Amino acid sequence: MRTFILLSTLTPQGVMTLRATPERLLEVNREVEHFGGRVVRQWALLGDYDFLSVVEAPDERAMAQISAELSARGSAHFETLAAIPAEDLGGFLGGDEAPAA
Repeated sequence: MRTFILLSTLTPQGVMTLRATPERLLEVNREVEHFGGRVVRQWALLGDYDFLSVVEAPDERAMAQISAELSARGSAHFETLAAIPAEDLGGFLGGDEAPAA
């Protein structure tokens, strides 16, 4: 499984939905699982984004599908980042180990 960072910003519709049904946040996490991913950890944020979620998915294609499915609902905007473990960068930073595939 690959690790991704999902940054979410609620739309006005999303804010209203979450205010009316706070459990909706957990329902979305179950939907991520339905599409082949898994929410590992999640934080509410102050600032430009409302939530930061660490999501595991099989690959970039699966994560793109998850992001597209969630975005299509109109309740939030998403920015998805692939996360690479720092220890895998050894080869790029002058270390002896090559990055994992």
